[in-house]
Amino acid sequence: ALLLDAPCSATGIFRRHPDVLHRVRDTAIAELAEVQAQLLMRAADWVRPGGRLVYVTCSLEPEEGEEQIGRFLSQRLDYAIERVSPGEVPPGIAVAPQGWLRLLPGMLVDAGGCDGFFVARMRRAA
Repeated sequence: ALLLDAPCSATGIFRRHPDVLHRVRDTAIAELAEVQAQLLMRAADWVRPGGRLVYVTCSLEPEEGEEQIGRFLSQRLDYAIERVSPGEVPPGIAVAPQGWLRLLPGMLVDAGGCDGFFVARMRRAA
C-alpha cells in the first residue's frame, strides 16, 4: 500500500492550534487542492495493480477530502474506494456511506478528543 499524507490547510487541528483558522485563506485551499490532485495522480501511478492507495489530510475542507477523491475516482477508473468497515474503527467513529472516514474535532471526547481529518482507502484494479 502507498500512503499519501498530502500537504493541506491543516484546518482539522484547530482544537490544538486555533490560529490555523486565521492563517488559511480560500485561495490557499484552492492551491493546496491542486497540489493534492497532482500528488494523488502521481502516487496512483506508483501503486501496482491490485494494490492500495490511502489518501489522508488533516483538513476539514471538502475540497481537500471528499471532493478531491470524487474528482480522482472520476478520472482514474482503475481505482475504486475500498470501504472501511465499522469493525476497523474505534467506537464513536462512523464510516461515511461512501466508505471513507471523516473525523471531526468533536468526536471521541471521552478519549480526549481527536483532530479532524479525512481518510480514503482505494484499491487499484488488478
